[in-house]
Amino acid sequence: MGSTDLERNVADWTKANADYTDRSAAAAWAKDEITWGMFGVPESELDVLGDVSGLDVVELGCGTASFSSWLARRGARVVGVDPTPAQLETARRMMRMTGIEFELVRAPGESVPLPDASFDLALSEHGAATWADPRRWIPEAARLLLPGGRLVFLHATPLAHICFPDTGPVTTSLQRPYFGLGRTEWTGEDGVEYQLTHGDWIAVLRASGFQVERLLELRAPADATTHAYYDHVPAEWARRWPCEEIWVARTS
Repeated sequence: MGSTDLERNVADWTKANADYTDRSAAAAWAKDEITWGMFGVPESELDVLGDVSGLDVVELGCGTASFSSWLARRGARVVGVDPTPAQLETARRMMRMTGIEFELVRAPGESVPLPDASFDLALSEHGAATWADPRRWIPEAARLLLPGGRLVFLHATPLAHICFPDTGPVTTSLQRPYFGLGRTEWTGEDGVEYQLTHGDWIAVLRASGFQVERLLELRAPADATTHAYYDHVPAEWARRWPCEEIWVARTS
């Protein structure tokens, strides 16, 4: 019997943790400003989160939990959720180093062992937004949120997705159909990603009781350089077309 998507993604991120995210965690936790995506677009320019002081926040697919650490330093009560033990161990190591502490839970974004209506804000910066089935993790986020709670998530744009060839960096031409986006296995990659059309993202959000408030298509800053590890999107491409986007939605 083959591995499940979850098992494949845990294996993929265990490898990524050994190759990059463990050694980059200290620099990420030390950042003074919240930034978004591979090109580090500042939260101060986007104003996505607002004041998080006193809020109960769950991060779905927290990885090494740098984003959770930034929120905790700003007064949020944070729970980081991730299925990969190696990533969570890196997060615990960083807690010991920095003294910044919050709860960590080992679980996939599609099935979180936390009570209903427990959080003001559910967040995913890639994490569940990229590596979990949106038809399962978005309803789970809705379950975890209080009435009027917000969901904020960042992932690759559908445009970037359909400009990727089976292997290699993003191109300036269409490589695959837009309609029918869903589960994607990339050639030579162990993990499984998910993507939807914009219309399907809206349909999934609305079916889970969310009202969409904002969609921000991120542009790489003028001084951005291509990421040393995630080099599949050159900075110049991301200055011309959006490679990542942030959705903001609220429960009824």
